[in-house]
Amino acid sequence: IMNKRMLHSFHKKAQPYVYAGVRILVGILFFLFGAMKFGYFGASEPVSLWSIFWFAGIIEVAVGLSLVAGFFVRPMTGIAAIEMLVAFFCTHFPLGWNPILNNGVAALLLFALFILFHIHGAGQWSIDGLLKKETKQ
Repeated sequence: IMNKRMLHSFHKKAQPYVYAGVRILVGILFFLFGAMKFGYFGASEPVSLWSIFWFAGIIEVAVGLSLVAGFFVRPMTGIAAIEMLVAFFCTHFPLGWNPILNNGVAALLLFALFILFHIHGAGQWSIDGLLKKETKQ
């Protein structure tokens, strides 16, 4: 039987790895959202050049790669959080206030995750983390 101290110790040791895993997974998914806007990964056709969706695709590809690498995570997730609010209020909210019915759940969940990443930074397994360690030495 695991006691509370053992469980707390496990959680404390696992936290940085779980956080990095979530950051990388969200980065891959956001990259895929962006890449699909350019016609990749099963998208029917690319969005129109210079449209708002084209700019969204650029942001999503850049932020997705940034999250996977853990590079410039704070500024990039600040941009992505704003994009998700714009996406929700311009695309989903006009279809109704309920995010489940207006298909805005992903935008709101991503917004929440980007705020979390913006506050906590890249964490382990990141270029930002490596650069931080090098500047301390």
